Amino acid sequence: MQELLARLRAAAEPTRLRLLRLCSAGELTVSEFTEILGQSQPRVSRHLKLLCEAGLLDRFREGSWVFYRLAEGAGGALARRLVELVPPADPVIALDRERLAAVKHQRAEAANAYFRANAAQWDRIRSLHVDDREVEAALLSLLPRSGLRDLLDIGTGTGRILEVLAPSVERALGVDLSREMLAVARVNLERARLAHCAIRQADMYQLPLSSGSFDAAVIHQVLHYAERPARAIAEAARVLRPGGCLVTVDFAPHELEYLRAEHAHRRLGFADAEVMQWYRDAGLVPEAPVRLRGDPLTVVLWPARRPAPAEREAITAASAAVSVAP
Repeated sequence: MQELLARLRAAAEPTRLRLLRLCSAGELTVSEFTEILGQSQPRVSRHLKLLCEAGLLDRFREGSWVFYRLAEGAGGALARRLVELVPPADPVIALDRERLAAVKHQRAEAANAYFRANAAQWDRIRSLHVDDREVEAALLSLLPRSGLRDLLDIGTGTGRILEVLAPSVERALGVDLSREMLAVARVNLERARLAHCAIRQADMYQLPLSSGSFDAAVIHQVLHYAERPARAIAEAARVLRPGGCLVTVDFAPHELEYLRAEHAHRRLGFADAEVMQWYRDAGLVPEAPVRLRGDPLTVVLWPARRPAPAEREAITAASAAVSVAP
């Protein structure tokens, strides 16, 4: 009861109610709030602090920027209910909505400029392998058809994989180290109205996520940039729940040396045995890879799953028995 009353008191102020309504439309920074509300940054920051302390908003850092969005769980559910009660025709709310649209337009223009500047290299690489739609269809076929609640996309880039898999999950999170790519992804997700998908700036070698918190994880066309691919797989395995699945998508071994020189590829593809050994080292059970042949690049999807504790013990016992056999 006291927690509910505290949350209601935190929301019962005009500016804070406006902040909740703005956050219901997506993630925003303090500077964007000040632009929309026409208030000083210290004042807006104080209101945001109170809403976060009440559990109505979540705060997360992305480089030097700080974003806010409606909280998960009971606090977020209450915030959404309160937002639904705000009259949309209220003149203050209508003006906030207009200014929010302008902010999102500015965001989209910046993201489009970055994409235009970098799209040529992506298009050139795409022309070397099978159609992206074929890869995406194969990826969908490897994920569970039911019971998939929480999905993690590691190295989300433009957020494309989140868009593809969003209809199959209850909640999805994409992480990437590049702020520029996250800006593109944020615009794409907002444009697709995927409110249950979120993105965060994070290092794939040290994910700021609890162990055993996701049902599935995807590493799509990321490992060939990685200095420590085995470490990235181990970290992805750590956040999987028992029974959860990991699908890594990348290239089979090839000899296109210019991809290393011109596009920063650290590895020229991966052999099945190498990826499967990384899976085993991370405590995962590898499954049969799927190969999609292109010219000259072949795309491979390597699925694996985290065994339940009883199965893991059986696997360990079997491995020990093999190691001591004469």
